[in-house]
Amino acid sequence: MLIVDGDYPMAIGALHGGRDLTLSIDELRANDAALNGPSSDDDAMCSLPEMRRGGVAVALVKIVSCILRPGHKHGDVRTDHQAHASGKGQLAYYQILEATGETRLLKTSDDFKTHMDAWSDAESREELPVGMVLGMEGADAITWPGQVHDWYDAGLRVISLSHYGVSRYSHGTGTGTDGGLLPPAKELLREMDSLGMILDVSHTSDESVRQELDIFEGPVLASHQNCRALCPGERQFPDHQLQRIIERGAVIGHSMDTYMIWPGGMDWANFPPKPPFDESDVTLEHYVDHIDHVCQLAGNSLHSAIGGDTDGQGGARQAPLGIETVADYQKIADILDTRGYKKRDIENVMYRNWQRFFEKWLP
Repeated sequence: MLIVDGDYPMAIGALHGGRDLTLSIDELRANDAALNGPSSDDDAMCSLPEMRRGGVAVALVKIVSCILRPGHKHGDVRTDHQAHASGKGQLAYYQILEATGETRLLKTSDDFKTHMDAWSDAESREELPVGMVLGMEGADAITWPGQVHDWYDAGLRVISLSHYGVSRYSHGTGTGTDGGLLPPAKELLREMDSLGMILDVSHTSDESVRQELDIFEGPVLASHQNCRALCPGERQFPDHQLQRIIERGAVIGHSMDTYMIWPGGMDWANFPPKPPFDESDVTLEHYVDHIDHVCQLAGNSLHSAIGGDTDGQGGARQAPLGIETVADYQKIADILDTRGYKKRDIENVMYRNWQRFFEKWLP
């Protein structure tokens, strides 16, 4: 069965981790060391050949660059200029993958449909380009709201206003912060509306989500988001927030991060130095509980999907038991089948929901 992954911060692993994602997963894991120190390549879940092997036809890939601000430890750069340059470097990485035939940037609805048809019809996927929809996780790389037009022209289609902590535009999640939007956010959201862009509400504080949904009139998704009712903690969404974005037609991709799945929940304001649970304590059954929870809230299977945060969530060691690579995402279909989901409903979760969403909302 085909898969569409709603969240894969691919460029971070390649540029910050020094990973050659054109290698097979075994070749990648065999690397002894990254360029700048000890490598975690032995824990990698994904490479382009592994996506082909696992039937992952498309991923919503991300540009991620966050400014380090006082009071919030999360951040990889210190200045506006660095954030913008880092983002453009990640964009260049995605562009060279496309130029060399490894991937295809899906900028339009027709691009997406043509790509999915090619993957559906292919007898072998070994030589097929992997599809990428370009998103941005935290908007610090957009130095001022009007600059989003340049990013759009380069292929950017999806934006979340924040990541961990506080961005230029809003409060995010995972650090104990609970504020809302910041002054430049309203203008950015209006510019996004004018371009027909998609708003990603993942990694955004409850108050920020409430405010941005009041302002933004366009399409909404949650690229990698789990359910607070099943896993307490601010990084997950409460039911009322899930219901609100379901009413907006959102697709909700569910993260493979065990910190967002463990039923014991997490105090994100006081993040533990190591997981307060054993690796075997979080299984793929727990993960599918989040898929099922959204389906029950919606009353159908049209809003729940995969949003693995693939390798951004910590790799195979921080994935549910049974997930070693993205090819193991196929096991989700088996669990849904044992729970009585019909074939069409399983296909919705695995790829059709994302496919319908992007074919509708890409230009």
